[in-house]
Amino acid sequence: MEEMNLRNYAYIGDAVWELYIREKTVRLTENSKKLHKITTDKVKASYQAQLLHNMDPELTEEEHEIARRGRNLPIPIGRRSNQVEYRQATAFEVLIGWWHEHDKKRLDLILSKILLEF
Repeated sequence: MEEMNLRNYAYIGDAVWELYIREKTVRLTENSKKLHKITTDKVKASYQAQLLHNMDPELTEEEHEIARRGRNLPIPIGRRSNQVEYRQATAFEVLIGWWHEHDKKRLDLILSKILLEF
């Protein structure tokens, strides 16, 4: 399988994460304003950074390395106000994208553990 660059893993990870959250939130309410609020709270950088922190003890050495490399990607100028948080969220999205492409069982396991916190 051809390896993608980390930015592409983050791009895919962002989409996979947002779809996962939307699939969960549509079961919580039919009110579109509430849906939007719940969804945006779960896809924002601060929430993703916290999730990465929470799952850190469970990550393998390889996953730690992937997250580290994702954290070190250059940051867009508009996102520089909270670099640490944005870098952590990018690392989270890289991992989600990597799992989606390489290890769907691991992705499902991680997402099911996150669902317990939902």
